[in-house]
Amino acid sequence: MTFTPHGKHLIAGEWVEGKEKFSSEPATGPSHAFSVGTPELVNRAARAAEDAFWTYGYTSAEQRAKFLNLIADEIEARADAITQIGTQETGLPDGRLIGERGRTVGQLRLFASHILAGDYLDRRHDEALPDRQPLPRPDLKMVQRPIGPVAVFGASNFPLAFSTAGGDTAAALAAGCPVVVKGHSAHPGTGEIVAEAIHAAIVRLGIHPGVFSLIQGGNRHVGSALVQHPDIKAVGFTGSLGGGRALFDLCAARPEPIPFFGELGSVNPMFLLPAAVAARGPEIGKGWSASLSMGAGQFCTNPGIAVVIDGPDGRAFIDAAKAAISQVGPQTMLTDGIAAAYRKGRDRVAGSSGVQELVTSTCDMRNATPYLFETTGETWLANHDLGEEVFGPLGLVVTVQDADEMREIARSLQGQLTCTIHMDEDDTELGRSLMPILERKAGRVLANGFPTGVEVADAMVHGGPYPASTNFGHTSVGTLSIRRFLRPVCYQNMPAELLPADLRD
Repeated sequence: MTFTPHGKHLIAGEWVEGKEKFSSEPATGPSHAFSVGTPELVNRAARAAEDAFWTYGYTSAEQRAKFLNLIADEIEARADAITQIGTQETGLPDGRLIGERGRTVGQLRLFASHILAGDYLDRRHDEALPDRQPLPRPDLKMVQRPIGPVAVFGASNFPLAFSTAGGDTAAALAAGCPVVVKGHSAHPGTGEIVAEAIHAAIVRLGIHPGVFSLIQGGNRHVGSALVQHPDIKAVGFTGSLGGGRALFDLCAARPEPIPFFGELGSVNPMFLLPAAVAARGPEIGKGWSASLSMGAGQFCTNPGIAVVIDGPDGRAFIDAAKAAISQVGPQTMLTDGIAAAYRKGRDRVAGSSGVQELVTSTCDMRNATPYLFETTGETWLANHDLGEEVFGPLGLVVTVQDADEMREIARSLQGQLTCTIHMDEDDTELGRSLMPILERKAGRVLANGFPTGVEVADAMVHGGPYPASTNFGHTSVGTLSIRRFLRPVCYQNMPAELLPADLRD
C-alpha cells in the first residue's frame, strides 16, 4: 500500500489546509508539503476538545475501551503504509517501525483492558457513622475523574509509540480526556496517517469529533499557544531539556497553572561492581556496545555512562567495549538537527579537560558513528557538563579508585530515567550500599541488564527526578501513566442518582 500525505491538519473532524507550508526532510524518498500550524488552529482544536469533554468525559469504560481497540484496528489496517512513510521520514529500518507499531497498538489495547478492570478508579467509601461521638461522620465516596482536554507533543525519536497515538494519547483517551496533538516535524506524514486511523475510529463510533485533533508543524508560538490555552488542563511531552523546561515554565505561569508531564533526558549510568567485572567484564563490554549503539543511540534510555573501578579487570571491560564499538558503522539519524546536536555534544565531551578519546570516527550530514571516551572519577566530579546527555551513540567510561568513589559518583548524579548495577553474589554488600542512592536518582533500577527498551507493562516506571522528568511521581509508560490525567473527587452524602456511574454500585 502506497501512502502519499495530503499535508493537512485534522481539527475536530475536518482536514484543514493552512496558508503556509513546510517541506518534510525525509531520510529517503520524496519530500512532501505540510500545512504550518498556527495559534488560531490551536484555539479551534482546544475549544472543540472542551466541547467534546462534556460527552466523552462521561462515557463508560466499555465505550472508551471499544474506541481504543478500534483505533488499534485502524492502525493495523494501515500497517504497510505506516511502515513505508515512517522509514522514509526517519531512516529507521522496517523492523524497528514494525516493532514500534506493535508496541503502539499494544499500548492502546493494554489501556482498554486496564480501564475495564476498574482498578484505576481507586474507588473508596467511608460509610456514614451517624451515632459517632462527639460528631457524626458523613458518608464519603471517592473516585478518580478525568481532568479535561490534554495537549500531547509528538516525540522525535518515536514516530509511533510516543507520538500521535502513542502512550500519552492512549492514557488520556483511556482516562476520558480529549487530546490535541502537536505533531513533530520530523515525521509529519507518519503523524498524518495515524491521525487518519484515529479519525476513522471516531467516525465509526459516532464520537464527538473534538475528541482528537492533530496540528502539524509550526514554530514555538504554536506550542506556547497550546500549553497556555485555558481549555487545556495538562500536557504530555517527550523532548529536549531546553524545550521542555520552557513549556513547563509557561504552564506554571498560567493564571490557572496546569501539570506539565515532561520527559526531558537522561544519561542512564551503569555501575559495574568488581566481582561481576572480574567474572565477565568483556561480556558486559560487548553488551554495552550493542545497547549504546542500538538505533544510533536515539533512545531516552541509552546507557551513556559506565562507572568501573580502575584495574586489570576494568581495563578488560574497556578494551572489549572499545573493540565492539569500533566495529559499528554509520547509522542514519532521525533528523539533520539531531545529527548536528550529536556532533556538538561529541565536541563538548572531546574538548573537556581530563577526557581521553578511546574510539573516534568521522560522522557528517545525517549519519552518526559511535564515540567512546574515558575519564576519571575526579574529573567527572569536577566537571558537571560531563553528566549532560548526548543524544546518540556516545559512551563515557568513568574509572574510579574504589567503592567509596563509586558511591560518590552515584550521589553526584542528577535525576535519571534509569540506573543499572552489574553485579555477582560477591558484590551484594556494595550493591546494597548503592541502592538507597540509586533509587533516589532514578525511576527504574536494573540489575545485570541494559536499559535500552522499555517494557509496556503495569509495573513499568518511565520517569524520574528532574531533569529526567518534570514530575517524579508519575510515569509516561505503563498503566500507571493514566493517573496523570485523572484527579480524585470526593462525594459527601451524595444521593446515588447524582453520583458518577462508576460509584453507583
